[in-house]
Amino acid sequence: MSYEKSNQWVKHIDFAVIDLACMEVSLLAANMLRHGLAFPFTEGNNYVRLALIAAVLLIAYIFFAEPYSGILRRGYLRELKSVIINNVALILVIIVFLFAVHSTASYYRLMFGYFTAIDIVLTYFSHVFWKRWIRKRTNAPDRGRALLLVIREQEAEKCVDRILKNPYGVVKLCGIILLKNDTDVQTITGDGRHSHFSYGESAEPPKVSEIMGVPVIGSEDGLLTYCKLNVVDDVLFFNTPLCLKKYRDILLNMGIRVHRNMVELEDDYLKYQVNTINGIMTLSTSITPSSLWQMAAKRGMDILGGLIGCIATLIILIFVAPVIKIQAPGPIFFSQTRVGKNGRRFKIYKFRSMYKDAEARKKELMTQNKMKGFMFKMDNDPRIFPFGKFMRKTSLDEFPQFFNVLKGDMSLCGTRPPTLDEYIQYAPHHKSRLAMKPGITGLWQVSGRSQITDFEEVVRLDNEYIRNWSLSLDLKILFKTVLVVFARKGSV
Repeated sequence: MSYEKSNQWVKHIDFAVIDLACMEVSLLAANMLRHGLAFPFTEGNNYVRLALIAAVLLIAYIFFAEPYSGILRRGYLRELKSVIINNVALILVIIVFLFAVHSTASYYRLMFGYFTAIDIVLTYFSHVFWKRWIRKRTNAPDRGRALLLVIREQEAEKCVDRILKNPYGVVKLCGIILLKNDTDVQTITGDGRHSHFSYGESAEPPKVSEIMGVPVIGSEDGLLTYCKLNVVDDVLFFNTPLCLKKYRDILLNMGIRVHRNMVELEDDYLKYQVNTINGIMTLSTSITPSSLWQMAAKRGMDILGGLIGCIATLIILIFVAPVIKIQAPGPIFFSQTRVGKNGRRFKIYKFRSMYKDAEARKKELMTQNKMKGFMFKMDNDPRIFPFGKFMRKTSLDEFPQFFNVLKGDMSLCGTRPPTLDEYIQYAPHHKSRLAMKPGITGLWQVSGRSQITDFEEVVRLDNEYIRNWSLSLDLKILFKTVLVVFARKGSV
């Protein structure tokens, strides 16, 4: 994973402020609807306390859930759906918090209903109004930067379409310089000045006067003339490195900002970041870019969860150790070399749920493997002793893995770490499931793992988790894991 993804809550701080204001206004209105128009800041009224709690929880929710990702590209229906989901999630967080601190009795349930309804309406129309204002502001004639596009004919329409699809961009496409399709593969001649370059037939006038409403200024020979006589703030050279080299210094000396594309139009440009590796500037991409604060927050969750899990493991050890010793004499803990993030080896720990000769007997049972692919799973595995079946059913055998989480080999949420035997059989696309630290639980574990018998389906679920990873997704998986464990569903 990469660690340079921009923070959406910082990028869209304006929407965060709007939502905070809408929430406080909605809370005040709900309080007045329930208690009348009396001034709420009176002794005995818990409004102020609730307002502060809600503000803190909203900021935390924005920090973890990143509700503003792609907000400027949302249509009316998508925006309404997003506002409803975020408001319902927020009110649930508030209620859970109040329940945890034993304060739910201080507030009326009807007030929470008023608050949710008012906040949804107020937030939705505030978002719509603010996005319209942003669009109007960026589209004003005196706003934005004038961009001139230098591009080959064959790519012009697709590139212009991509630029025009972003109505909130800070640049405005003022014109296009069209090069012949083979222009940028010719050999440069001359001493670096405009009049001494020859690009074959590049000076031939373009056959079109506009592309998607954007005027075609002319061919390469008209570039400098147009920049001298018209307002041009930026020039973008798209897939024209030789042309860029030819004109870059001249344009920079004219005070014009020069750009070149770094990814193709077909690529998912949102997955790319500009990084510096030991002094070398690079264009980097990964399955799911994430920021340093997200990784720090995830590690913080792991440390806290690991500490709690290790304490629980020591308590559970007192009860399970004697039973393991009686039913299957041998070590209490089982350790095995597993493969973690990007191929790193580590020792995984579990409460032993199988007889000591389990690994030796595995080969003779391979014909009964119900998994299609590189994992082994069978019904009524004879290598598991009776209490071991109970531990697996209740996931008690997994608790020592909290020591792995605390060490940093694993995370609370992730993918299942494969054995060495499985790993060496992987095809290249299988290794994508190791792009993150393995976890005690994950999307596969809460998706009915006992019912999944195709390894490729496991890989698909793991990749779905990795590509869509967020802190809020981890929280959802942890919550579902608790439900799955208590319901005893999907365990081995």
